[in-house]
Amino acid sequence: MQYAMRQKRNNNITFPPVYHIDRREIAAVTAVMKKGPLSGFVGEPGPEFFGGCAVRRFERAFARKFGVKHATSFNSATTALHGAIVALGIGPGDEVIVPPYTMSASATCVLMNGAVPIFADIEPDTFCIDPRDVARKITRRTKAVMMVNLFGRTGDMKALLSLARRHRLAIIEDNAQSAGARFHGRYTGTIGDIGVFSFNVHKQIQSGEGGVLVTNNRKFADRALLARNHGENLSGEYSGAGPIFGTNYRMTEVTAAIAEVQLEKLDFLNRKRVALARRLSKRLAGTPGLTLPRPPEGGSHVYYAYPLRFDEKAAGLSRAEFVRKLQKRGFPIGAGYVEPLYLLPLFQKKQAFNGTHFPFDYNGRAEPDYRKGLCPVTERMHYREFVGTDVCQHPYTAAHIDAFAVAVKEVLAQAKKR
Repeated sequence: MQYAMRQKRNNNITFPPVYHIDRREIAAVTAVMKKGPLSGFVGEPGPEFFGGCAVRRFERAFARKFGVKHATSFNSATTALHGAIVALGIGPGDEVIVPPYTMSASATCVLMNGAVPIFADIEPDTFCIDPRDVARKITRRTKAVMMVNLFGRTGDMKALLSLARRHRLAIIEDNAQSAGARFHGRYTGTIGDIGVFSFNVHKQIQSGEGGVLVTNNRKFADRALLARNHGENLSGEYSGAGPIFGTNYRMTEVTAAIAEVQLEKLDFLNRKRVALARRLSKRLAGTPGLTLPRPPEGGSHVYYAYPLRFDEKAAGLSRAEFVRKLQKRGFPIGAGYVEPLYLLPLFQKKQAFNGTHFPFDYNGRAEPDYRKGLCPVTERMHYREFVGTDVCQHPYTAAHIDAFAVAVKEVLAQAKKR
Protein backbone atom coordinates (compact mmCIF):
# COMPACT_ATOMS: atom_id res chain seq x y z
CA MET A 1 0.00 0.00 0.00
CA GLN A 2 1.10 3.61 -0.40
CA TYR A 3 -1.04 5.52 2.09
CA ALA A 4 1.96 6.45 4.25
CA MET A 5 4.46 7.50 1.61
CA ARG A 6 4.09 11.21 2.39
CA GLN A 7 4.88 12.59 5.81
CA LYS A 8 1.70 13.34 7.71
CA ARG A 9 1.09 14.88 11.09
CA ASN A 10 -1.60 14.33 13.68
CA ASN A 11 -1.06 16.74 16.58
CA ASN A 12 2.32 15.61 17.95
CA ILE A 13 2.44 12.31 16.03
CA THR A 14 4.03 12.14 12.59
CA PHE A 15 3.72 9.43 9.95
CA PRO A 16 6.96 9.65 7.95
CA PRO A 17 7.66 7.45 4.94
CA VAL A 18 8.58 3.92 5.98
CA TYR A 19 12.26 3.29 5.26
CA HIS A 20 14.30 0.42 6.69
CA ILE A 21 17.70 1.08 5.16
CA ASP A 22 20.63 1.58 7.53
CA ARG A 23 24.40 1.22 7.69
CA ARG A 24 24.21 -2.54 6.99
CA GLU A 25 22.76 -2.06 3.52
CA ILE A 26 25.17 0.81 2.88
CA ALA A 27 28.10 -1.42 3.84
CA ALA A 28 26.87 -4.25 1.62
CA VAL A 29 26.47 -1.93 -1.38
CA THR A 30 29.84 -0.32 -0.73
CA ALA A 31 31.50 -3.74 -0.73
CA VAL A 32 30.00 -4.53 -4.13
CA MET A 33 30.96 -1.12 -5.51
CA LYS A 34 34.56 -1.56 -4.37
CA LYS A 35 34.93 -5.13 -5.56
CA GLY A 36 32.82 -5.04 -8.75
CA PRO A 37 31.37 -5.90 -11.13
CA LEU A 38 27.92 -4.39 -10.64
CA SER A 39 26.34 -7.27 -12.56
CA GLY A 40 28.02 -10.64 -12.42
CA PHE A 41 26.22 -12.48 -15.24
CA VAL A 42 28.72 -13.81 -17.79
CA GLY A 43 27.76 -15.06 -21.27
CA GLU A 44 29.75 -18.28 -21.15
CA PRO A 45 29.43 -21.69 -19.47
CA GLY A 46 30.15 -21.74 -15.75
CA PRO A 47 28.56 -20.69 -12.45
CA GLU A 48 28.54 -16.99 -13.31
CA PHE A 49 26.31 -17.62 -16.30
CA PHE A 50 23.56 -17.52 -13.65
CA GLY A 51 24.79 -14.48 -11.76
CA GLY A 52 27.59 -13.01 -9.74
CA CYS A 53 28.61 -13.74 -6.17
CA ALA A 54 26.02 -11.48 -4.52
CA VAL A 55 23.13 -12.79 -6.62
CA ARG A 56 23.98 -16.44 -6.01
CA ARG A 57 24.59 -15.84 -2.30
CA PHE A 58 21.23 -14.09 -1.96
CA GLU A 59 19.42 -16.90 -3.78
CA ARG A 60 20.96 -19.50 -1.46
CA ALA A 61 19.99 -17.46 1.61
CA PHE A 62 16.44 -17.07 0.34
CA ALA A 63 16.06 -20.79 -0.36
CA ARG A 64 17.33 -21.61 3.14
CA LYS A 65 15.03 -19.11 4.80
CA PHE A 66 11.89 -20.42 3.13
CA GLY A 67 12.85 -24.09 3.00
CA VAL A 68 12.69 -24.52 -0.77
CA LYS A 69 15.02 -26.29 -3.18
CA HIS A 70 15.25 -23.51 -5.75
CA ALA A 71 15.16 -19.70 -5.51
CA THR A 72 15.71 -17.66 -8.67
CA SER A 73 16.13 -13.90 -8.44
CA PHE A 74 14.55 -11.48 -10.93
CA ASN A 75 14.72 -7.73 -11.36
CA SER A 76 11.10 -7.39 -10.19
CA ALA A 77 8.20 -9.49 -8.96
CA THR A 78 6.42 -8.63 -12.22
CA THR A 79 9.13 -10.29 -14.29
CA ALA A 80 9.24 -13.18 -11.80
CA LEU A 81 5.51 -13.71 -12.37
CA HIS A 82 6.17 -13.83 -16.10
CA GLY A 83 8.97 -16.28 -15.33
CA ALA A 84 6.43 -18.46 -13.52
CA ILE A 85 4.18 -18.51 -16.58
CA VAL A 86 7.14 -19.46 -18.78
CA ALA A 87 8.32 -22.09 -16.30
CA LEU A 88 4.94 -23.81 -16.38
CA GLY A 89 4.92 -23.88 -20.18
CA ILE A 90 1.79 -21.74 -20.43
CA GLY A 91 1.21 -19.98 -23.74
CA PRO A 92 -1.24 -19.23 -26.58
CA GLY A 93 -4.51 -21.13 -26.24
CA ASP A 94 -4.13 -21.52 -22.47
CA GLU A 95 -5.98 -19.83 -19.62
CA VAL A 96 -4.91 -18.90 -16.10
CA ILE A 97 -7.54 -18.10 -13.47
CA VAL A 98 -6.60 -15.03 -11.43
CA PRO A 99 -8.32 -12.71 -8.93
CA PRO A 100 -9.27 -9.21 -10.10
CA TYR A 101 -8.45 -7.45 -6.83
CA THR A 102 -4.68 -7.29 -7.07
CA MET A 103 -1.87 -5.43 -8.74
CA SER A 104 -2.20 -5.56 -12.54
CA ALA A 105 0.92 -7.69 -13.02
CA SER A 106 -0.88 -10.70 -11.54
CA ALA A 107 -2.97 -10.75 -14.72
CA THR A 108 -0.75 -9.10 -17.32
CA CYS A 109 2.02 -11.66 -16.74
CA VAL A 110 -0.35 -14.17 -18.33
CA LEU A 111 -0.83 -11.96 -21.40
CA MET A 112 2.94 -11.51 -21.69
CA ASN A 113 3.22 -15.15 -22.77
CA GLY A 114 0.21 -15.12 -25.07
CA ALA A 115 -2.24 -16.78 -22.67
CA VAL A 116 -5.53 -15.37 -21.36
CA PRO A 117 -6.36 -14.39 -17.77
CA ILE A 118 -9.80 -15.48 -16.56
CA PHE A 119 -11.07 -13.62 -13.50
CA ALA A 120 -12.63 -15.39 -10.52
CA ASP A 121 -14.23 -13.45 -7.68
CA ILE A 122 -12.76 -13.00 -4.21
CA GLU A 123 -13.92 -13.95 -0.73
CA PRO A 124 -15.21 -10.95 1.25
CA ASP A 125 -13.49 -11.97 4.47
CA THR A 126 -10.01 -12.63 3.00
CA PHE A 127 -9.96 -10.48 -0.19
CA CYS A 128 -8.32 -13.54 -1.83
CA ILE A 129 -9.58 -15.64 -4.73
CA ASP A 130 -12.69 -17.71 -4.00
CA PRO A 131 -12.17 -21.42 -4.82
CA ARG A 132 -15.92 -21.79 -5.43
CA ASP A 133 -15.83 -19.26 -8.25
CA VAL A 134 -12.58 -20.76 -9.53
CA ALA A 135 -14.41 -24.07 -9.92
CA ARG A 136 -17.04 -22.34 -12.06
CA LYS A 137 -14.38 -20.80 -14.33
CA ILE A 138 -12.35 -23.93 -15.13
CA THR A 139 -12.38 -25.01 -18.79
CA ARG A 140 -10.37 -27.40 -20.93
CA ARG A 141 -7.98 -24.49 -21.59
CA THR A 142 -7.23 -23.84 -17.91
CA LYS A 143 -3.63 -24.62 -16.99
CA ALA A 144 -3.12 -22.83 -13.67
CA VAL A 145 -4.73 -20.82 -10.88
CA MET A 146 -3.09 -17.87 -9.16
CA MET A 147 -3.56 -17.34 -5.44
CA VAL A 148 -2.61 -13.77 -4.58
CA ASN A 149 -1.85 -13.72 -0.87
CA LEU A 150 -3.19 -10.24 -0.28
CA PHE A 151 -2.42 -7.72 2.47
CA GLY A 152 -0.36 -10.23 4.48
CA ARG A 153 -2.27 -13.51 4.48
CA THR A 154 -3.44 -16.30 2.19
CA GLY A 155 -7.02 -17.25 1.41
CA ASP A 156 -8.70 -20.66 1.39
CA MET A 157 -5.58 -22.43 0.19
CA LYS A 158 -6.77 -25.81 1.46
CA ALA A 159 -9.82 -25.75 -0.83
CA LEU A 160 -7.79 -24.38 -3.75
CA LEU A 161 -5.16 -27.12 -3.43
CA SER A 162 -7.87 -29.78 -3.44
CA LEU A 163 -9.52 -28.23 -6.49
CA ALA A 164 -6.22 -27.96 -8.35
CA ARG A 165 -5.35 -31.59 -7.66
CA ARG A 166 -8.72 -32.78 -8.98
CA HIS A 167 -8.29 -30.85 -12.22
CA ARG A 168 -4.51 -31.28 -12.54
CA LEU A 169 -3.87 -27.55 -12.43
CA ALA A 170 -0.74 -25.76 -11.28
CA ILE A 171 -0.95 -23.19 -8.50
CA ILE A 172 1.06 -19.98 -8.69
CA GLU A 173 1.30 -17.97 -5.49
CA ASP A 174 1.75 -14.24 -5.88
CA ASN A 175 3.24 -13.70 -2.44
CA ALA A 176 4.44 -10.14 -2.99
CA GLN A 177 2.57 -8.84 0.07
CA SER A 178 2.86 -11.79 2.45
CA ALA A 179 6.53 -12.68 2.93
CA GLY A 180 6.84 -14.57 6.21
CA ALA A 181 3.17 -15.46 6.63
CA ARG A 182 2.38 -19.11 7.32
CA PHE A 183 -0.38 -21.57 6.55
CA HIS A 184 -0.51 -24.90 8.39
CA GLY A 185 3.19 -24.76 9.20
CA ARG A 186 4.42 -23.71 5.76
CA TYR A 187 5.41 -20.32 4.47
CA THR A 188 2.98 -18.78 2.03
CA GLY A 189 4.63 -18.63 -1.36
CA THR A 190 6.03 -22.17 -0.91
CA ILE A 191 2.73 -24.08 -0.88
CA GLY A 192 1.85 -24.00 -4.57
CA ASP A 193 3.93 -25.19 -7.50
CA ILE A 194 5.65 -21.81 -7.86
CA GLY A 195 5.72 -18.78 -5.57
CA VAL A 196 6.80 -15.22 -6.28
CA PHE A 197 8.09 -12.68 -3.75
CA SER A 198 8.65 -8.95 -4.16
CA PHE A 199 11.36 -6.55 -2.99
CA ASN A 200 9.63 -3.48 -4.37
CA VAL A 201 10.02 -0.28 -2.34
CA HIS A 202 6.53 -0.61 -0.80
CA LYS A 203 6.94 -4.17 0.49
CA GLN A 204 7.80 -5.46 3.97
CA ILE A 205 11.44 -5.72 2.94
CA GLN A 206 12.77 -3.97 -0.13
CA SER A 207 15.71 -3.32 -2.38
CA GLY A 208 14.03 -0.67 -4.51
CA GLU A 209 12.95 -3.28 -7.04
CA GLY A 210 13.50 -7.01 -7.24
CA GLY A 211 11.72 -10.34 -7.07
CA VAL A 212 12.33 -14.00 -6.34
CA LEU A 213 10.71 -17.10 -7.82
CA VAL A 214 10.72 -20.21 -5.61
CA THR A 215 9.86 -23.81 -6.40
CA ASN A 216 10.70 -27.35 -5.39
CA ASN A 217 10.43 -28.55 -9.00
CA ARG A 218 13.77 -28.74 -10.81
CA LYS A 219 12.25 -28.43 -14.29
CA PHE A 220 10.34 -25.29 -13.34
CA ALA A 221 13.48 -23.83 -11.77
CA ASP A 222 15.56 -24.55 -14.88
CA ARG A 223 13.01 -22.93 -17.16
CA ALA A 224 12.85 -19.88 -14.89
CA LEU A 225 16.65 -19.57 -15.01
CA LEU A 226 16.58 -19.56 -18.79
CA ALA A 227 13.61 -17.20 -19.01
CA ARG A 228 15.39 -14.51 -17.01
CA ASN A 229 18.66 -14.82 -18.96
CA HIS A 230 17.78 -14.50 -22.66
CA GLY A 231 16.81 -18.16 -22.94
CA GLU A 232 20.46 -18.96 -23.56
CA ASN A 233 21.62 -22.46 -22.74
CA LEU A 234 25.33 -22.24 -23.36
CA SER A 235 26.42 -25.25 -21.33
CA GLY A 236 23.77 -27.69 -22.56
CA GLU A 237 23.02 -28.61 -18.94
CA TYR A 238 19.47 -27.32 -19.33
CA SER A 239 18.66 -28.90 -22.69
CA GLY A 240 15.56 -30.53 -21.19
CA ALA A 241 14.16 -27.14 -20.19
CA GLY A 242 14.18 -25.43 -23.58
CA PRO A 243 14.16 -24.01 -26.06
CA ILE A 244 12.78 -20.89 -24.40
CA PHE A 245 12.37 -17.34 -25.59
CA GLY A 246 13.90 -15.37 -22.74
CA THR A 247 14.88 -11.82 -22.00
CA ASN A 248 16.95 -9.86 -19.50
CA TYR A 249 15.16 -10.18 -16.17
CA ARG A 250 18.41 -10.38 -14.19
CA MET A 251 19.01 -8.90 -10.75
CA THR A 252 22.12 -6.74 -10.27
CA GLU A 253 24.80 -7.39 -7.67
CA VAL A 254 23.88 -4.13 -5.90
CA THR A 255 20.21 -5.10 -5.64
CA ALA A 256 21.10 -8.57 -4.39
CA ALA A 257 23.40 -7.13 -1.72
CA ILE A 258 20.60 -4.90 -0.39
CA ALA A 259 18.03 -7.70 -0.60
CA GLU A 260 20.19 -10.12 1.39
CA VAL A 261 20.50 -7.66 4.27
CA GLN A 262 16.79 -6.88 4.10
CA LEU A 263 15.98 -10.59 4.24
CA GLU A 264 17.71 -10.76 7.61
CA LYS A 265 15.29 -8.09 8.89
CA LEU A 266 12.09 -9.80 7.74
CA ASP A 267 11.20 -11.59 10.97
CA PHE A 268 11.90 -8.50 13.09
CA LEU A 269 9.79 -6.25 10.86
CA ASN A 270 6.95 -8.76 10.73
CA ARG A 271 6.92 -9.10 14.51
CA LYS A 272 6.57 -5.33 14.76
CA ARG A 273 3.70 -5.28 12.26
CA VAL A 274 1.86 -8.12 13.97
CA ALA A 275 2.21 -6.54 17.41
CA LEU A 276 0.85 -3.22 16.17
CA ALA A 277 -1.99 -4.91 14.28
CA ARG A 278 -3.02 -6.92 17.33
CA ARG A 279 -3.05 -3.76 19.40
CA LEU A 280 -5.20 -2.00 16.81
CA SER A 281 -7.62 -4.93 16.60
CA LYS A 282 -7.97 -4.86 20.38
CA ARG A 283 -8.64 -1.11 20.35
CA LEU A 284 -11.20 -1.34 17.54
CA ALA A 285 -12.95 -4.55 18.62
CA GLY A 286 -16.71 -4.15 18.60
CA THR A 287 -16.67 -0.81 16.79
CA PRO A 288 -19.95 -0.47 14.83
CA GLY A 289 -19.47 -0.36 11.08
CA LEU A 290 -16.04 -2.01 11.01
CA THR A 291 -15.10 -5.60 10.19
CA LEU A 292 -11.52 -6.22 11.30
CA PRO A 293 -8.93 -8.46 9.60
CA ARG A 294 -8.00 -11.82 11.08
CA PRO A 295 -5.45 -14.56 10.37
CA PRO A 296 -6.51 -17.67 8.44
CA GLU A 297 -7.41 -20.75 10.44
CA GLY A 298 -4.15 -22.62 10.99
CA GLY A 299 -2.10 -19.73 9.67
CA SER A 300 -0.74 -16.26 10.31
CA HIS A 301 -1.20 -12.70 9.05
CA VAL A 302 1.81 -10.37 8.65
CA TYR A 303 -0.26 -7.23 7.91
CA TYR A 304 1.40 -5.74 4.87
CA ALA A 305 -1.63 -3.51 5.26
CA TYR A 306 -4.48 -3.42 7.77
CA PRO A 307 -7.62 -4.03 5.65
CA LEU A 308 -11.06 -3.10 6.98
CA ARG A 309 -14.57 -3.58 5.70
CA PHE A 310 -16.76 -0.54 6.23
CA ASP A 311 -20.55 -0.71 6.66
CA GLU A 312 -21.97 2.74 5.92
CA LYS A 313 -25.39 1.99 7.44
CA ALA A 314 -23.98 0.69 10.72
CA ALA A 315 -21.37 3.46 10.88
CA GLY A 316 -23.81 6.27 10.20
CA LEU A 317 -21.75 7.98 7.50
CA SER A 318 -20.39 7.27 4.04
CA ARG A 319 -17.09 5.51 3.49
CA ALA A 320 -15.79 8.54 1.61
CA GLU A 321 -16.61 10.87 4.50
CA PHE A 322 -15.09 8.49 7.06
CA VAL A 323 -11.82 8.28 5.14
CA ARG A 324 -11.73 12.00 4.37
CA LYS A 325 -12.13 12.94 8.05
CA LEU A 326 -9.28 10.64 9.10
CA GLN A 327 -7.04 11.86 6.28
CA LYS A 328 -7.74 15.43 7.36
CA ARG A 329 -6.43 14.49 10.81
CA GLY A 330 -3.24 13.23 9.18
CA PHE A 331 -3.71 9.47 9.26
CA PRO A 332 -2.51 7.15 6.44
CA ILE A 333 -5.78 5.65 5.22
CA GLY A 334 -7.61 5.24 1.92
CA ALA A 335 -10.82 3.91 0.37
CA GLY A 336 -10.56 1.06 -2.11
CA TYR A 337 -7.43 -0.73 -3.27
CA VAL A 338 -7.24 -1.15 -7.05
CA GLU A 339 -10.01 -1.00 -9.62
CA PRO A 340 -11.15 -4.53 -10.56
CA LEU A 341 -8.64 -5.47 -13.23
CA TYR A 342 -11.14 -6.61 -15.83
CA LEU A 343 -12.56 -3.07 -15.91
CA LEU A 344 -9.23 -1.59 -17.03
CA PRO A 345 -9.12 -0.44 -20.69
CA LEU A 346 -6.68 -3.23 -21.55
CA PHE A 347 -9.32 -5.85 -20.78
CA GLN A 348 -12.41 -3.87 -21.75
CA LYS A 349 -10.99 -3.27 -25.24
CA LYS A 350 -9.19 -6.63 -25.33
CA GLN A 351 -6.25 -5.01 -27.06
CA ALA A 352 -2.87 -5.94 -25.62
CA PHE A 353 -0.59 -5.98 -28.67
CA ASN A 354 -0.63 -3.16 -31.24
CA GLY A 355 -4.40 -2.88 -31.51
CA THR A 356 -4.93 -6.58 -32.23
CA HIS A 357 -7.18 -8.82 -30.14
CA PHE A 358 -4.48 -11.44 -29.60
CA PRO A 359 -4.48 -13.51 -27.44
CA PHE A 360 -8.14 -12.96 -26.52
CA ASP A 361 -9.35 -14.28 -29.90
CA TYR A 362 -6.51 -16.74 -30.52
CA ASN A 363 -7.35 -19.62 -32.85
CA GLY A 364 -10.97 -18.52 -33.20
CA ARG A 365 -11.84 -18.78 -29.52
CA ALA A 366 -14.73 -16.77 -28.12
CA GLU A 367 -13.38 -13.69 -26.40
CA PRO A 368 -13.48 -13.86 -22.57
CA ASP A 369 -16.16 -12.21 -20.47
CA TYR A 370 -14.88 -9.06 -18.79
CA ARG A 371 -18.20 -7.25 -18.32
CA LYS A 372 -18.97 -5.01 -15.35
CA GLY A 373 -20.64 -7.15 -12.68
CA LEU A 374 -18.46 -10.17 -13.51
CA CYS A 375 -17.12 -10.35 -9.94
CA PRO A 376 -19.74 -8.76 -7.67
CA VAL A 377 -17.89 -9.29 -4.40
CA THR A 378 -14.80 -7.59 -5.79
CA GLU A 379 -16.84 -4.64 -7.02
CA ARG A 380 -18.66 -4.33 -3.70
CA MET A 381 -15.40 -4.37 -1.77
CA HIS A 382 -13.74 -1.80 -4.00
CA TYR A 383 -16.55 0.67 -4.53
CA ARG A 384 -18.38 0.39 -1.20
CA GLU A 385 -16.63 -1.42 1.65
CA PHE A 386 -12.83 -1.69 1.54
CA VAL A 387 -10.77 0.69 3.68
CA GLY A 388 -7.02 0.22 4.12
CA THR A 389 -4.39 1.75 6.34
CA ASP A 390 -0.60 1.49 6.63
CA VAL A 391 -0.56 2.44 10.31
CA CYS A 392 0.75 -0.97 11.45
CA GLN A 393 4.27 -0.54 10.06
CA HIS A 394 7.58 -0.19 11.85
CA PRO A 395 8.80 2.36 12.96
CA TYR A 396 5.29 3.40 13.98
CA THR A 397 4.55 2.72 17.63
CA ALA A 398 1.78 1.98 20.10
CA ALA A 399 1.22 5.73 20.34
CA HIS A 400 0.44 5.87 16.61
CA ILE A 401 -1.99 2.95 16.97
CA ASP A 402 -3.75 4.45 19.96
CA ALA A 403 -4.08 7.85 18.30
CA PHE A 404 -5.53 6.23 15.19
CA ALA A 405 -8.02 4.14 17.18
CA VAL A 406 -9.16 7.17 19.17
CA ALA A 407 -9.64 9.16 15.97
CA VAL A 408 -11.67 6.37 14.35
CA LYS A 409 -14.00 6.20 17.33
CA GLU A 410 -14.33 9.98 17.50
CA VAL A 411 -15.28 10.22 13.83
CA LEU A 412 -17.88 7.48 14.21
CA ALA A 413 -19.24 8.96 17.45
CA GLN A 414 -19.67 12.36 15.81
CA ALA A 415 -21.59 10.73 12.97
CA LYS A 416 -24.02 9.15 15.44
CA LYS A 417 -24.80 12.56 16.97
CA ARG A 418 -26.00 14.07 13.70
